[in-house]
Amino acid sequence: MMRFLVIIFGLIAVVECSSQNDSFINERWKMVELQLKNRGINNELVLDAFRLVPRHDFVLPNYQKVAYTDNPLPINEGQTISQPYVVAYMTQELELQQHDRVLEIGTGSGYQAAILAQLCDSVFTIELYEALSKSATEVFGKLEYNNIYCKVGDGYLGWLQKAPFDAIIVTCSPSHVPEPLKEQLAEGGRMIIPVGEGYVQQLVLLQKKKGKIREKKILPVRFVPMIDENRIKY
Repeated sequence: MMRFLVIIFGLIAVVECSSQNDSFINERWKMVELQLKNRGINNELVLDAFRLVPRHDFVLPNYQKVAYTDNPLPINEGQTISQPYVVAYMTQELELQQHDRVLEIGTGSGYQAAILAQLCDSVFTIELYEALSKSATEVFGKLEYNNIYCKVGDGYLGWLQKAPFDAIIVTCSPSHVPEPLKEQLAEGGRMIIPVGEGYVQQLVLLQKKKGKIREKKILPVRFVPMIDENRIKY
């Protein structure tokens, strides 16, 4: 195993590479150029996060060769990992700052949380499926992403003990924006969430100003409905 120092925007990162990892690094850079930059993702810090985070570690072993295509891929429990473009688009809309504390709610891949962890102080991620939460936590440990805190829980309730959050991102879809999430958003904070019924929703961007929430529909999307591991629909 070889180690290289990579300097990006004044930050020094240690990257461990094997011949296999070298191939994946090339795939990541190609993904950024063809799937993200060419489709309007222009925040360089967000793009750097996608160059660094090994998406292949967040998919099943037999899907690693196609980990850097812009496709949702199975991650067990009937769930999929979101496409890189969708993850990048939602991340860019949050306009994250280095000191931010972020709440992420998803079904369990951990990839979105890993991207966020490159851009902010801390990420608190609630996963809806226990088995997927466990596997994501193992990957976070392997990659030494020590600013991610993961638990299994009800996404509608948020994480009150860790609130308020400068940003909230939800990657599974409720039928409406949960009130606890609005309450746990800090003043000036931004939330992005897919809202709708079934698998057809609108991506909604919310911002809290002077205690009031402003909402804006920005994109039609398809996400997994927000359910827990016992298949209880909230």
